[in-house]
Amino acid sequence: MQEEYFFQCPYCWQNVSILVDLSIEEQNYIEDCEVCCNPISFDILVSNGQVESLTPSSIEQ
Repeated sequence: MQEEYFFQCPYCWQNVSILVDLSIEEQNYIEDCEVCCNPISFDILVSNGQVESLTPSSIEQ
């Protein structure tokens, strides 16, 4: 099951969303912002089918 989750982009500060797979407890991946196209590193923790924490971080290039 997936859930849409909203966050603020660490580059352009726009509110954007990603889909989070609720069947995976610990996730870490990189996805580009759909507004400014900069890469964002996501650290996500899921517990009991709910997002416990989602931390978007900029990637220094």
